[in-house]
Amino acid sequence: MRLVLASASPRRRELLAQIGLRPDAIRPAAIDETPRKGELPRPYCIRMAREKALAVAAEPGELVLAADTTVAAGRRILGQPEDAGQAAAFLRLLSGRRHRVITAVAVCGNGRLWQRAVETQVKMKRLGEREITAYIATGDWQGKAGGYAIQGPAGVFIPWISGSYSAVVGLPLAETAGLLRAAGWPMPGERGT
Repeated sequence: MRLVLASASPRRRELLAQIGLRPDAIRPAAIDETPRKGELPRPYCIRMAREKALAVAAEPGELVLAADTTVAAGRRILGQPEDAGQAAAFLRLLSGRRHRVITAVAVCGNGRLWQRAVETQVKMKRLGEREITAYIATGDWQGKAGGYAIQGPAGVFIPWISGSYSAVVGLPLAETAGLLRAAGWPMPGERGT
């Protein structure tokens, strides 16, 4: 069996490596990630992970692993900012508030789909304009849902989380391992001798 990661995210590859997994292939899914009118963050994130998994052509004996991470401020979906101005606006919106980070994972193979969504509560400290400007100047906001990455310089903005740290980074490891096991993928250390 071969494992295909439907993501170009280096963070997801690093997280998989933490649990001893290295994808046999990287095939990023190209899908329309536009939220549907009135779509809420959790259903949106679940749909994105599923569509990514199904969009990647899997050959017999391959499992496709896809994920999507969405930052939710109330009912509002904060995806990857289009530019520095939007990233700064996201940070102003999240400043001093709790928000949710939802990461959905989908595993597809052998005509079946396994899926799970993990929600983590995150509190961002109140940010001053100088902090926002300095963070935007790092460029670390690029390609990050909500305009920040907890594992980077923005980690100093986050005094509290409740839930899965790895899900906030981009892949909930315990849940991902569970889905892969359900799909028949033996985790390192569990393989027969």
